[in-house]
Amino acid sequence: MVLKKTYDHILLNREEAAAYLGIDPVSFDKYFRKKGLKAFMLGKQERYLQSELYNFIKKNSIT
Repeated sequence: MVLKKTYDHILLNREEAAAYLGIDPVSFDKYFRKKGLKAFMLGKQERYLQSELYNFIKKNSIT
């Protein structure tokens, strides 16, 4: 797996998280948000830690 881009800020929005993973935002919703990815709420907006994205992938990998 190749993560596309690192960001200088800690909390990523949905679009940034999808770009970080190299997928489109709709796939991010389907495979990450709806499968229990931890999020930080900033008002009414979800934000994601890069480390949580990486840990979610490691935890849910099949091999």
